[in-house]
Amino acid sequence: MERKNVWKTYSEEQLKAADVFGKEYMYFLDHGKTERECVDLTVNMIEKAGFVELQQLVKEGKTLKTGDKVYAVCMNKAIVMFKIGQKPMVEGLNILGAHIDSPRLDVKQNPLYEDGGVAYLDTHYYGGVKKYQWVTLPLAIHGVIVKKDGTTVEINIGEEDDDPVFFISDLLIHLSAEQLEKKAAKVIEGEALDLIIGNVPSTKEEDKEEKEAVKKNILNILKETYDIEEEDFLSAELEIVPAGKAREAGFDRGLILAYGHDDRVCAFPSLKAILEVGDVERTACCILVDKEEIGSVGATGMQSKFFENSVAEVMNLVGEYSELNVRRCLASSNMLSSDVSAAYDPSYASSFEKKNTAFLGQGMVFNKFTGSRGKGGSNDANAEYIAHLRNILDEGNVCFQTAELGKVDVGGGGTIAYILALYGMNVIDSGIAVMSMHAPWEAISKADLYETKRGYVAFLEKACL
Repeated sequence: MERKNVWKTYSEEQLKAADVFGKEYMYFLDHGKTERECVDLTVNMIEKAGFVELQQLVKEGKTLKTGDKVYAVCMNKAIVMFKIGQKPMVEGLNILGAHIDSPRLDVKQNPLYEDGGVAYLDTHYYGGVKKYQWVTLPLAIHGVIVKKDGTTVEINIGEEDDDPVFFISDLLIHLSAEQLEKKAAKVIEGEALDLIIGNVPSTKEEDKEEKEAVKKNILNILKETYDIEEEDFLSAELEIVPAGKAREAGFDRGLILAYGHDDRVCAFPSLKAILEVGDVERTACCILVDKEEIGSVGATGMQSKFFENSVAEVMNLVGEYSELNVRRCLASSNMLSSDVSAAYDPSYASSFEKKNTAFLGQGMVFNKFTGSRGKGGSNDANAEYIAHLRNILDEGNVCFQTAELGKVDVGGGGTIAYILALYGMNVIDSGIAVMSMHAPWEAISKADLYETKRGYVAFLEKACL
């Protein structure tokens, strides 16, 4: 089956709209390189659109009615939004779910040391990365440091033109004969991903006899700039990410090259869809969660009770709560597990099966199942649900394609789909094709991004199984 190239179907007006939407997304990427930053951006956007915090409504003893908009945040790293529909919630929700964590390096709890006149931060990589891709790149530090008195210090260094950047060194080619004999997984090992953060020793009189004068100078700078001590690293969440802004790629500017497409490229159109959708029959929901890249664990991951608890609270405010009604609501819901798929790459064609792979510029992607090899660890969407979605998208003239994640025995991956499927709801993976997935810089098509947003709006409006 041949699928349409989206670019060929667009009018001049649609081309402009796709370009504008792409630039909005690039702003979101540039200002949301961590989960906390994504949640902050999201809250700012939705409050302007009239969303009210759930906890505030609960404290005030308020109720909810059709058309009301409400949200809840979990530990500043996950967020769920609801737009109350005309039908009772017990009849089910239409849910868009994506994750806002991305592969990166995390700073360890006791990270600062000096060696050979160079100061370092020790790191621990997060998620699936090719470690050799992270050396000799300009890197930035984003996150928070929380002091014992509860004061939160926000850190964002390396993004402004006059900011310093940081980097991880690599062995020079002249001395790397032995290194180059190693397998790719061993060329750079995890414990070697230490961030270089300085090499100027302290010149203060009281530090003259200091054995680790470079480290001391870094601590002096941190104290003067942020009023933090070395022990404050114990209660810090600092993420090392590629420095620099998202960029349009190609002479035609049809691609976006950036850090964090997986999975903010699905989170952003999901967010925009719930903001754009008009009055809905079924309550619309968008959830953006943390920790997908490491198994959706923890309080802010999809496996936590945050989503279920939020549904229960909202049902209580609309006057429908009971334990049984919550279960019925979730079991009757429809969900798009909004996550990325692997874009066909001609340079590595042997890893793909072309009839069942996603292509840049051919619209939003459906993965009937993910998992690996013999469908291990996958959610396998049922045929009736897929047929229903096909009908919705065709009615809305939304271009879409279907795919698997590479050849059957080559590898695989997972999403949050199987977790929501545990409630018995209809779930399918749906998102955007990404080239060079999990690399520090990934690529997507503006057309796919815009088409996916259009598809998400149609889903929220019309899914009714």
